[in-house]
Formats: sequence, C-alpha cells, structure tokens
Amino acid sequence: MTHKPQYYALQVERQLDKLGYPVGDVDGDITRRAKQALCAWRETHGMPISRKGLTLTDVNSVLNATTRPTPTREPGIYVNKTCQVAYQIVGKTYKRIVWISTGAPGYETPNRTGKVWRKWAGAHESSLYPDAYMYDSLYFLRDRPGIALHGSRVNSLVKPYPASHRCVRVTRPEIHQIFRETPIGTKVQVYGDY
Repeated sequence: MTHKPQYYALQVERQLDKLGYPVGDVDGDITRRAKQALCAWRETHGMPISRKGLTLTDVNSVLNATTRPTPTREPGIYVNKTCQVAYQIVGKTYKRIVWISTGAPGYETPNRTGKVWRKWAGAHESSLYPDAYMYDSLYFLRDRPGIALHGSRVNSLVKPYPASHRCVRVTRPEIHQIFRETPIGTKVQVYGDY
C-alpha cells in the first residue's frame, strides 16, 4: 500500500461496521468510537491491544477479512476496559460487540471474573446513587452486589471512556438483547486498564 492509513479510513469503517464492530458514523473520520472498534479488532485478531488510530497493519487486517474470527474463550460476557467494549460470546461465536463505559477514576470497575447471579428486568433506581436509573441489569459479583452490566437512562451516558460509578454501562437496546440471551450463571470477566 502506497497511501497513508487515513486514505483507507472510510473503507475500514465500512468493513468494521459490516463485521459487527461498532464504529459510530461511517464517514471516514477515525473518532474515539472508531478507535474503540479498532481496539476490539486488534484484540480479536491477536494484535497488540491499543486505542491508537488507524495503522497500515490495521488496514491490511481489516480489508482482507471476510468474517469475524472464532473466539478462543468460553461463552460469556467479556468486558475490556482498555477498549471500552464488551464481547458477548454465545457458543463459538461473537454474538455481539458493544460499546461500554466502565468505572470512572475513583470508582474503577474491578478486574474480576464472576457469574451472573441476579437479573433485574426493566428500569430500577440504583440502591447506591439516587436518581440513577439502571435498565435490564445483570449483577455478576456476589461480594460486590451493587455492580452490574446495565443500560442507562440515555445512551449518551455510555461514554467512550470510563465514566460510571463502578458498573458497566451498555447502550440500549443492546443491553436488552444481551439481558434476554444471558442466563443466570453466565461467566462475566472484566479485564484491562484504560
């Protein structure tokens, strides 16, 4: 390739979007959201994980791909704090790759592995933070019962950086689908650093 990576940005965004890596607006502008998708792409393809911009290595990898890779992990939900994405693995496939927002500085979401032990459908107010509403909550750490994957009152609260009070915010309607498809006992793993 003789061009700079930015030359291929629109093609890369189209391909990422087609393969289920959410980039936001498909417009050739590598925004923070597009960088989240690239970060997820790097992880699922065994490349060094980072939130940096588009490289020629990324261009080659993305534009030569025809399908999503097969996960090497067991079924479950995997929360990557570095990329601020979550992977829903069902069977031997990535069912969904979604934007998330983990705990802000001082409220970090702990790097841990748990299992969904409680599901709370619909909306409810946080027991810890008044007027903070959670939707379709999946609680996964029994010793930290206030921490869940959940939707928020508005999708704009799911920032491309850590912004929650320890929970894992997920956009709606994605959390609704994940909630429906995730039984009690499902593995949830949180890892990485922002």
